[in-house]
Amino acid sequence: MSADVRDILDMERANTPEVTRDSFLATKKRNFERTKTASRRPEGMHREVFALLYTDKKDAPPLLPTDTALGIGAGYKQTKARLGMKKVRKWEWAPFSNPARNDAAVFHHWKRVTDDSTDYPFAKFNKQLEVPSYTMTEYNAHLRNNINNWSKVQTDHLFDLARRFDLRFIVMADRWNRQQHGAKTVEELKERYYEVVALLAKAKNQTSEKKVFFYDAEHERRRKEQLEKLFKRTTQQVEEEQMLINEMKKIEARKKERERKTQDLQKLISQADQQNEHASNTPSTRKYEKKLHKKKVHHQPRPSKVDSVVNAIEIGSSGIKFADLRGSGVSLRSQKMKLPANIGQRKVKALEQAIQEFKVDPAPPPTEDICISFNELRSDMVLLCELRTALSTCVYEMESLKHQYEAACPGKTLNIPPSLVPIKTEALDNSTN
Repeated sequence: MSADVRDILDMERANTPEVTRDSFLATKKRNFERTKTASRRPEGMHREVFALLYTDKKDAPPLLPTDTALGIGAGYKQTKARLGMKKVRKWEWAPFSNPARNDAAVFHHWKRVTDDSTDYPFAKFNKQLEVPSYTMTEYNAHLRNNINNWSKVQTDHLFDLARRFDLRFIVMADRWNRQQHGAKTVEELKERYYEVVALLAKAKNQTSEKKVFFYDAEHERRRKEQLEKLFKRTTQQVEEEQMLINEMKKIEARKKERERKTQDLQKLISQADQQNEHASNTPSTRKYEKKLHKKKVHHQPRPSKVDSVVNAIEIGSSGIKFADLRGSGVSLRSQKMKLPANIGQRKVKALEQAIQEFKVDPAPPPTEDICISFNELRSDMVLLCELRTALSTCVYEMESLKHQYEAACPGKTLNIPPSLVPIKTEALDNSTN
């Protein structure tokens, strides 16, 4: 490239050595020897790790961390051993006894000569549990047990083992004298011990001072049986259980996806209703509706008041259909009180106003009876709101017919039946409220 530039500018070329066959082969040989002597990085090893192991001089990696590269005087500080001039404290092989033992056994250990304390330093950990005792009179009065066939000799042996082994029932069951007292399981030993403790506390009026522990032996047996069955499962059973768990997760995921799609669809429907309401309030839409209404009046007969009320009752007779959660797996009972997703926003708002009007708790405790009654009450409330709307429409139509009759026939009036007057008044009051 530089030679071309020099030729264009008419500049003299630099004196470069001529490339001959011998010079080319010598350069290639030097490059080959250089790559041959260089150590290759193993495949998969990072460059930084390889640089720590080898250098350009092929030095072996150091066994200990060194600081020779930092220069003289810049390495680690060399600490000196500080040897004191004091005399070494003397130790002696001294005897000691453990206060937790009752056999007066003597042991030996090393201790300092200056240490004058004779107490065993680990004696503070010798804490024994308090096992209650009973007399012959108390046993005959309160502790006789003919149901589980426990005699006084067996009960005495049980409490003797409890004092010796500090209520370690596994050890107690192992040391139980089966030749004299028969075979007893751990659950039977626990059940009899805690039964005696509870009866003694009740007889001595100590139930208020300390809490009495109740041991359910049958529940413990079932628990151990279930653990044994769980432990003895085969590989096929474990795989089958895992497959069922995965299928259950898929079913729950599909259920949540359906609920999410239903909620999204309900939102779209409510948004469309709001847009239709907004569009119906415009002046052009009102004029078009008036013209359409006039055409319908001329061509179609007006429905009667009775028909409008009947239609309103038929519309509201369905109420709310709550979801049945019987076949949907495990679920909370409070899910039964959840409103369905197919209810419009108008019904939801009307239901909330009715609940506030009648002062009903919007979230009662979800017992079975309360769930059924609360769902029926809300269904009746929705029906009541729809009947109110139908009644107010009927009263409004009666008033409009009366005004039309008076305008068409001057001097005459339309008499509304007296039986509809209180209904009319109540409906107008509800509409104004």
